[in-house]
Amino acid sequence: MSAAQHPLRQRLYHILFDQRTRSGRRFEVLCGVFALLSVALIFVESAFGTQYHPTFDEWHIFMLLEIVVTLVFTIEYFLRVLCWPNPAKYVFSFWGIIDLITTLPSYVLWLWPEIGVSYIFVWRAMRTLRILKLLRYMPSLQIFWLAIISARHQLMVFYFLIAIVMVVFGALMYGIEGPPNGFTTLGTAVYWAIVTATTVGYGDLTPHTPLGRAVSSLLILIGYSVIAIPTGLITTHMSNQYQERRSKRKCPQCLHVGHEKGAHFCSACGTALPDEQ
Repeated sequence: MSAAQHPLRQRLYHILFDQRTRSGRRFEVLCGVFALLSVALIFVESAFGTQYHPTFDEWHIFMLLEIVVTLVFTIEYFLRVLCWPNPAKYVFSFWGIIDLITTLPSYVLWLWPEIGVSYIFVWRAMRTLRILKLLRYMPSLQIFWLAIISARHQLMVFYFLIAIVMVVFGALMYGIEGPPNGFTTLGTAVYWAIVTATTVGYGDLTPHTPLGRAVSSLLILIGYSVIAIPTGLITTHMSNQYQERRSKRKCPQCLHVGHEKGAHFCSACGTALPDEQ
């Protein structure tokens, strides 16, 4: 019997990768809980000013919990690599890279203590990306993601035009206000344009001349479209995706949707599909 047909390997595969099964969903929830625990530890450690020690001369609760989380993620990662039919494909996939990134922080700190605890804290905070594994199976998030994919070309064109507008207004303010009023470089002026167009308004750079204030007022009015247009695009595509999903048949066994028109069997589990209305 080959490794690909080994019952234990098949069982591990369904637990680790097949979220249509109850065990697979429970395992993803467990990994999400450990990820949240790790991120919560960061906030607690930073609040109390506790420094994480890479050596074992001082054993405290934060170190023990981080070791437990790291071991869980390490075992999970190696099991995923072993039971995937093509291990290299998983290692270089998006979720494989995320799993590896969220496993490494403690090992990096133990091997190179001079890297600094603050950088490791930032690295450990990236474990929240594991929560996306749970969210991607929620129907609402699937519709939202499909809407973004569907609207990606319009969004790319829109933000490309916005980038041009930011450069133009930044150049105008650089020429109008100049270094005496804080616009020391073109990059600084473009930064001011982005902050102004998004209505953030930090206040670190402000126009002082009448012409500069006029240009700033015009940019603020244009800035409302930065939020309104993408929101409208995504909302429209979400509505289209929702209507399309409602028109598709659902498998009575695994509840999978998205079958092609005229299909007689579920593409996920092979169960016979109900007749088309």
